[in-house]
Amino acid sequence: MTSKIPPIALTIAGSDSGGGAGIQADLRTFAAFGVHGLSAITAVTAQNTRGVSAIHTVPGTVLQAQVAAVLDDFHVGAIKLGMLATPAIARAVAAALERHRRIPLILDPVLIATTGAHLATESLVGALRTHLFAKTTLLTPNIPEAERLTGLAIRNEDDMRAAATTLRAQGAPAVLLKGGHLPGNAIADLLLTAHGEHWFRQRRLRGESHGTGCSLAAAIAAGMARGRPLEQAVEDAIGFVHRALKAGYRPGKGDLRVLDHLAAMR
Repeated sequence: MTSKIPPIALTIAGSDSGGGAGIQADLRTFAAFGVHGLSAITAVTAQNTRGVSAIHTVPGTVLQAQVAAVLDDFHVGAIKLGMLATPAIARAVAAALERHRRIPLILDPVLIATTGAHLATESLVGALRTHLFAKTTLLTPNIPEAERLTGLAIRNEDDMRAAATTLRAQGAPAVLLKGGHLPGNAIADLLLTAHGEHWFRQRRLRGESHGTGCSLAAAIAAGMARGRPLEQAVEDAIGFVHRALKAGYRPGKGDLRVLDHLAAMR
């Protein structure tokens, strides 16, 4: 029997043993969009809804072998980058992707977990700017990540615009700055590209959530793997995460809610 091959996307990120974020959330997001998911694991974490207790990074040679194995065999339509943890891993990923710069690349600069645990060394910020910003199609930081990447304080939408402009000046061609950490009953996300700015606004859902950033970047990658233009892929992804969070649940003893990715596409 023969069947139609679905679009294919690759996630390069850390593994979340609690299943709410990282590789696990990315693959569920790809599946929800009807995209075949590939993975290359950068780090193994021991975590649950209450915190992160251990992190083991994958050797650079093993990470590069994972990336080479899938890129040599599959027609990859988009790549999502998540937790990179160290400058050495960032450099290894950049080297592994050097021959594949035509593939859309969504970089979620994971620095701190929702529970507050640090998922990256202090020197990772410089490595991201030096080795990966210019290779990306879209950079997707939240407010704390954008503050660390730019050194700017972000307190309102004007500050968001200034930070996104700085990130583009640092080499990122396009930036989706997520505004969920600012106060208020509504959330404003800013997409800034060479063609201008676009704001996406939505009602805030109450409660502490886990895996939203991972799922958003993965959803954008899935959309682009399906041939969607960047702005449309971003809009679709924001709506998807909002629905998945609305349908979310608390699987552990902690207060964190995780997304119901499949319910978001029903």
